Amino acid sequence: MGTGKRGLLAAAVAVVCAVTVLAVPGTAFASPSPTPAPTTAPDLTPPPAADEELEAVREKLDTLYHDAAVATDAYNAAEEQTKKQSAELVELAKKIVEGREKLDGLKNRAGAAARSQYRGGGLPDEAQLLLSDDPGEFLDGAGRVIRGQHAAKGLLGEMTRTQDDLEQYTKDASARWQTLEANRKARAAAQKKIEKQIAAAEKLESELEKEERERLALLQEQAAQRAQTAWLDTGVLDGATSGKGTAQGTRAVRYATTQIGKPYVWGAEGPDSFDCSGLTSRAWAGAGVVIPRTSQEQWRQLKRVAVKDMRPGDLVIYFDDASHVGMYVGNGTIVHAPRPGRTITLAGAGSMPILGVVRPDA
Repeated sequence: MGTGKRGLLAAAVAVVCAVTVLAVPGTAFASPSPTPAPTTAPDLTPPPAADEELEAVREKLDTLYHDAAVATDAYNAAEEQTKKQSAELVELAKKIVEGREKLDGLKNRAGAAARSQYRGGGLPDEAQLLLSDDPGEFLDGAGRVIRGQHAAKGLLGEMTRTQDDLEQYTKDASARWQTLEANRKARAAAQKKIEKQIAAAEKLESELEKEERERLALLQEQAAQRAQTAWLDTGVLDGATSGKGTAQGTRAVRYATTQIGKPYVWGAEGPDSFDCSGLTSRAWAGAGVVIPRTSQEQWRQLKRVAVKDMRPGDLVIYFDDASHVGMYVGNGTIVHAPRPGRTITLAGAGSMPILGVVRPDA
């Protein structure tokens, strides 16, 4: 890399650093992740001094794509809440319409009773009953009056309850609408943050020469391999269980691995593209198990298992903020959707910092 290129690269790194400092993490789905190790073991020695600037670029790209992943989880969460609130609003609207129709019917019944009394000379049933000289008619009429009084009270009570229900439905609908609008704003803010982070990363990469981009890809691959080797060297998988998946886990793995080669697109959940949690949630849905949409909710809601006990189909959650997820396929390997610009691929399970493992079919 010449002196002029180094100056340009250093300036680009400085600009992206400023973007990263200004960006505020949200909540996400796909973080930076390496591609699988090549068939021949790469050089795992520390990068030479000549690669220091490219190492800085690599680290900055990791940060930018990680922050985009966090924001993607926020977008996905807001999207799920928006769908939920929209469905609840539809149900409330149906209840309001039904309540109004019921109230109109009750009012019609009350009106009919009032008109009947008017036709009887305007006297209430009790007064008309007292004017009767026929004992039989009096007794028969008394029963009708009592029944009529009960019916009138029941009608008024039902009208009051229906009116109260309508008022509550209206209040609930207003609250749901406010929440829906808040989720829409959160989704829009997350989308803006995602696009900003990805644009900064793409700008940084675009300023590299072809040879520098190739060297950067090799550095990323080497970093991933070093992390995987270090993870395996801890003996974390020594004495691990056989790792045979359940029937559902096997179906989930089969679905995920058949997506290899499809592009990563933030917010996508198939069938042509996926983000990281979109892939895992859709794969398990294909196996008949519904799990949360985002990596953070998958970590929060699903049963956690020890790394040594993980089996194919389990989900490996990455980074302290649970911003990335991959599916374990066995032999220390995951299948995942890495980040924008990459495709679904296999990678070492230890190539990124592991937060923990969860089991959808526990």
